[in-house]
Amino acid sequence: MKYISTRGNAPAKTFTEILLGGLAPDGGLYLPETYPQVTRAELDAWRALSYADLAYAVLSKFATDIPAADLKAIISKTYTAEVYCNGRADSDATQITPLRTLEPGVHILELSNGPTLAFKDMAMQLLGNLFEYALAKDHAELNILGATSGDTGSAAEYAMRGKKGIRVFMLSPNGKMSAFQRAQMYSLQDPNIFNIAINGMFDDAQDLVKAVSNDHAYKAAHKIGTVNSINWGRVSAQIVYYFKGYFAATQSNDEQVAFSVPSGNFGNICAGHIARMMGLPIGQLILATNENDVLDEFFRTGIYRPRGTKHTYQTSSPSMDISKASNFERFVFDLVGRDGAQVREFWAKVDAGAASDEAAFDIKGTAYWNELPKFDFASGKSLHFDRLKTIRELWQEYGVMIDPHTADGLKVGLEQRRPGLPLICLETALPAKFEETLVEALGRTPERPAALEGIEALPQHVEVMDADVVKLKAFISANT
Repeated sequence: MKYISTRGNAPAKTFTEILLGGLAPDGGLYLPETYPQVTRAELDAWRALSYADLAYAVLSKFATDIPAADLKAIISKTYTAEVYCNGRADSDATQITPLRTLEPGVHILELSNGPTLAFKDMAMQLLGNLFEYALAKDHAELNILGATSGDTGSAAEYAMRGKKGIRVFMLSPNGKMSAFQRAQMYSLQDPNIFNIAINGMFDDAQDLVKAVSNDHAYKAAHKIGTVNSINWGRVSAQIVYYFKGYFAATQSNDEQVAFSVPSGNFGNICAGHIARMMGLPIGQLILATNENDVLDEFFRTGIYRPRGTKHTYQTSSPSMDISKASNFERFVFDLVGRDGAQVREFWAKVDAGAASDEAAFDIKGTAYWNELPKFDFASGKSLHFDRLKTIRELWQEYGVMIDPHTADGLKVGLEQRRPGLPLICLETALPAKFEETLVEALGRTPERPAALEGIEALPQHVEVMDADVVKLKAFISANT
C-alpha cells in the first residue's frame, strides 16, 4: 500500500517511509491511496478475536511493507494485559478496551487503561515499538517533536522513554493543563525526554511543530519526526478500537451503531471515519466539542473558521482547547473527492487569514455541502455546566465516574444519536487526571492508581519558552 498527501504534490510512499515523519513535503497529511475494504466474511471472523489479533488483522492492511511475522510480534508485545492494567479495580485488563454498559443501548468504551490513563496510550504504545523497530533496522536516530494539549505528551513520553536512538521534545501550553497532566510529563527524569512549556495555547505549540516540519533542510539535518496525530501511524492504530467497540456492543454484523467522540484535533474521530470507509457498520459519527466549537460550527454551517489564541477558551476539558484541527484536513480531502488542488485552495484561504483571525472557508452552497450527509456525521457542543451535570448524573444513576471530556462526549452523543442506534461513547481519560473538576462536580476526589499517588509533589523539569521557532530550533540543536 502506498500513501499520498492530502495536498496532491508529494510522491507516494510506503507505511515505513512515512512512519517516522509528520507532514508530507507539500505541507499535507498522508492517507492511503485507497482505503482497504473489509469483507463481511472478515467481519464475521474478526468478531471473536483478541485485541492484539484484531489489531494485527486491521494494521496488516495498512503496514504492508513490514514483514508479517515482525508486525505480529510488535503488536503482540504492545497490547498485553500488563501494559493496559492501570489499576482500575472494576475493569477487565485482558480485554484491553472493555465495554462498560450503562443501560441497554448506551455504552462507554474504556480506552484509558494504559500507563498514562488516557486514550492516547492506545496508539502511542504501538508507535513507540514501531519506531524502535524501524530505527534499529537502519541503525538510525530520531528526534521526536510534538505538541500536546494534555494527554498526547505524557503518552508519547511514557512510550518513548528509554527507547534506543530516540529523543522527545514535547511542547505544551504553559499553565493550561491540569496539575496531574503537568506532573505526569514534567516529573520524568529520563535523559531522552525534554519538556518545553510554550507561552500561549495548544495551537501556538502545534504551529511551531508544523513550522519546524516544513523547514525541510532543518528537519532532515536534525532527524525530526512527530508523534502528533498528524502521524499516520497514530491514526491507523486508533482504527482498531472502533472495530473492537462495535463487536462488543452488537450481536451480529447486520447491526449499526453510533460512536460519540470528544474531539479537538479531529484525530480520534478521523480514525472512526476511516473505519466506516473500510466497511465497519457505523450508522453515525457524533463529534462533541467543548466551548472551542470550530468543528461543530463546520458540521452545522459548512464554515471552517480556525481561531487564534485570543479567541481560544481555556476550559474544564482542557485537552480539547484547540481551534485549529490538524486532522480535519484528512476528512476534507475525502469530502472533496480526494482533490488535492481543492484542499490546497481551502487551506490557502485559512493561511491567508491567519494573521487577522479571519481564516475560513465555506462549503455551504457548493456540491460538497450536499456530499456531507453521506459521511454520517452529527455534532454538538458541551459547556462547563453541561459537563458538571453529566458527571453528577452518571455518578448518581450508575455509580460511574467519568472525566470532563468523556462527559462532553456523552452529553452530545445522547442529544444527537438517531433513534434505535446503540450509542458507544469513547472514553478519553480517567477522572484522576482532572481532579479539580471532579471535586467541583461531586464534592469528592477521584481515585487514582496507587503508583501515581502524590505525583504532583515530585520535582518537575521544564523549559519555559515563547512561541518562537528560532528559539525552539536552537534548543533542539543544543540538545541533540
